Amino acid sequence: MVVDRADINSVLEQMRALKAQAQQGVRQIEMPQPVAPERVQSGGFADLMKMAIDNVNEQQMSAKKLAEAYELGDPSVDLPQVMIQAQKASVSFQAMTQVRNRLVSAYEDIMNMSI
Repeated sequence: MVVDRADINSVLEQMRALKAQAQQGVRQIEMPQPVAPERVQSGGFADLMKMAIDNVNEQQMSAKKLAEAYELGDPSVDLPQVMIQAQKASVSFQAMTQVRNRLVSAYEDIMNMSI
C-alpha cells in the first residue's frame, strides 16, 4: 500500500514550524491548517502511521518467505531475488525507525516547551 507523501510532508512541516516557534520563544502557537483536508481520512495521522508500519511488516514477511523458499530449494526463487527483497525490508525498517526517532524527538521538544 502506498503512503501519500504529501500528508507526511505536511505533518513534518507542521512539526518544523512548531519547533521554530518554540526556539524563538513564542508564547502562543497557532496550528497551521492542513493543505488539503479532504485528502485526510477520518483516522488521520494514526491511520497513516499504521499503514506505514503494516507496509514495513509486509516487506519483512515477504523477505522471510522468499528466504525460506530459497533455503528449501524452490527452483522459482533465485538468490538475487532473495537478497533484493531482504534489502527492501531492511531499508523500509530503517526508514520507519528514523521516522519514529523524529516523532519521539518532536514529542520531547513539545513536552519541554515552557508556555
